[in-house]
Amino acid sequence: MKKGKFILVVADYHQKYADGMVKAARMVLQGHKVEEVRVPGTFEVPLAVKWALRKKPDAVLALGLVWQGETAHAELILKSATQALMRMMLETDIPILHHLVGVKTAKQAKDRCLGKLNRGKESAKAALRMWKLKGVGRGR
Repeated sequence: MKKGKFILVVADYHQKYADGMVKAARMVLQGHKVEEVRVPGTFEVPLAVKWALRKKPDAVLALGLVWQGETAHAELILKSATQALMRMMLETDIPILHHLVGVKTAKQAKDRCLGKLNRGKESAKAALRMWKLKGVGRGR
């Protein structure tokens, strides 16, 4: 079986939660080539993804956690990152799995980064599906 090449771009400002998503993603991607890039926060993710795309991976997984507080800061960061990631994905034809998770409570963070709803796991599963679709679309 051919192995895929995946790059995890991880905002580790909330390291405990980021580590939980990375661990789950790596479990799903076992047997494939996986590279990991850590950045300070969610706002820096799009630039690191841009750099990662130069390596022509089969997919890039953008992982991180943003606490939604009383100000619009989290919403602005998530919206900006989302728009940048979508633009790059469409321009490069390389899947970028967006799992920059916005949460309001510790329970939501735990569920989505450390529990059964782990977005790292979901991101990796989606990356594998897109990799397989990409092969079909290119006649592999």
